[in-house]
Amino acid sequence: MLERWSETSSDPIAVKTQRPISSDDDHRVVKFRPRTSAQPPGRAPQHAPAEANDLSRYERRPAEPDDFRHRMLANVAAFAFTVALTAIGIWLAMSIAELRKNQDCVLMGRRDCAQISAIPRG
Repeated sequence: MLERWSETSSDPIAVKTQRPISSDDDHRVVKFRPRTSAQPPGRAPQHAPAEANDLSRYERRPAEPDDFRHRMLANVAAFAFTVALTAIGIWLAMSIAELRKNQDCVLMGRRDCAQISAIPRG
């Protein structure tokens, strides 16, 4: 923070800087020891599990046959869902673009913004 002061009106204004009062605690350096293991310092090491987790519990047993029909039906359902979601997204984007175009047209003051479909009568 800066403090302005003048002793007399004819002296130029001097600028005095103020420093915060520092104590010895502000200048203390704390040394950090790098970790040499995965355990945090001060804790007793935990014993590793006897058996490592592997993917064997997710493997198919050779005695069980594959259910190809169920897997194919699940794939078809996932594909249909993806196609429907993509179609809805495209329709939504086109609708928003058309609404924005019509709104810009109306805000410009034009009167022929809406498309009128004329069915030819014959």
